[in-house]
Amino acid sequence: MPRKLKPQLINKQEKKTSNTMANLTGIANYDYSLEKIFNEAEDFLPLLGTDYVELYVGNAKQAAYYYKTAFGFQSMAYAGLETGVRDRTSYVLRQGKIRLVLTTPLHSDHPIAEHIRKHGDAVRVIALEVPDAVDAFEQTVRRGAQSYFEPKEEIDSHGRVIRSGIHTYGDTVHIFVERKDYNGVFLPGYEAHESDYAPEPTGLKFIDHMVGNVGWGEMNKWAAFYAQVMGFANLISFDDKDISTEYSALMSKVMTNGNGRIKFPINEPAHGKKKSQIEEFIEFFESPGCQHIAVATDDIVFTVSEMRRRGVEFLHVPGTYYDTVADRVGEIQEDLLRLKELGIMVDRDEEGYLLQIFTRPVEDRPTMFFEIIQRKGAKSFGKGNFQALFESIEEEQRKRGTL
Repeated sequence: MPRKLKPQLINKQEKKTSNTMANLTGIANYDYSLEKIFNEAEDFLPLLGTDYVELYVGNAKQAAYYYKTAFGFQSMAYAGLETGVRDRTSYVLRQGKIRLVLTTPLHSDHPIAEHIRKHGDAVRVIALEVPDAVDAFEQTVRRGAQSYFEPKEEIDSHGRVIRSGIHTYGDTVHIFVERKDYNGVFLPGYEAHESDYAPEPTGLKFIDHMVGNVGWGEMNKWAAFYAQVMGFANLISFDDKDISTEYSALMSKVMTNGNGRIKFPINEPAHGKKKSQIEEFIEFFESPGCQHIAVATDDIVFTVSEMRRRGVEFLHVPGTYYDTVADRVGEIQEDLLRLKELGIMVDRDEEGYLLQIFTRPVEDRPTMFFEIIQRKGAKSFGKGNFQALFESIEEEQRKRGTL
């Protein structure tokens, strides 16, 4: 396990020129604890981490095969006809601390089927582990959240789980999960699922952040929702001057809880000459929704190499991007030529650096994708990579005819 890194401030003189850049080769991978690191967060709602993410998909069996094969997830649990569930089938996959639930309806008139018809395969549930699901529900609803379902107790021979839920942007919901009195495989109603097909993991550890795309003029509304309803702080904001190219732009606010384990950047479109990626997302998703899931690794070179070998497609980064990395970032542990071969981008902040790469959409609609990220001290979001990233996405939009 990586050691928890204390912030290492880089003085202003070191940031002025490449000749005085700090040597960053000794910085360890960052691992979030339960310690509060963002004092601006009110934190009346204790969050222990992301419990699971549930996607509604057209074929859960095939989706599970894809995420096992391409991403290295392992079979964990199952619910369906064989376990007494009559209206849906769910496969639960795990890698590191990440639990991915893939759910498909068994009848065409099921509400899940309507969700898939409208959005395609998509994130429906971002579940958060809490010490008290009743209190989490009461705290958030009292502050203005719309109830998804009231607290309910679920019991089987392995103990009890209490869950409750609230709505957030679009058709996305948060479910609060209290599982301190439960020692079963996942949740009541699920059984352990073992498979002879078990590809090796690719090194994914935990969910670093999840990004929501919202409509014109809605970013501040949903940032305020997370601040007022869930006690989050605005970690950083980007306007259309920070995130823009000749053709398109967006604005973003990153909301975080106090310990940094739960981070939700909220994006909205900004005016440009052509259609931004946020507008494209909302057009094909048909509402606001979760744009991408960022997953952390301790060795991004290994993870991306494995995922590429298994067929995952990543955005192409212009080769000229790497001409300025050494001057902009300084000396790092990784081989820059290998990063260029794989298309991995690098950025730094006052506490270290990060490495990141983005997949192409994992669905036929140009909607949901994944980010692979390795934090070597940095708590930022790769502002120095925005230009190259946007140009890469715009090239994909040109190919699709949606720019």
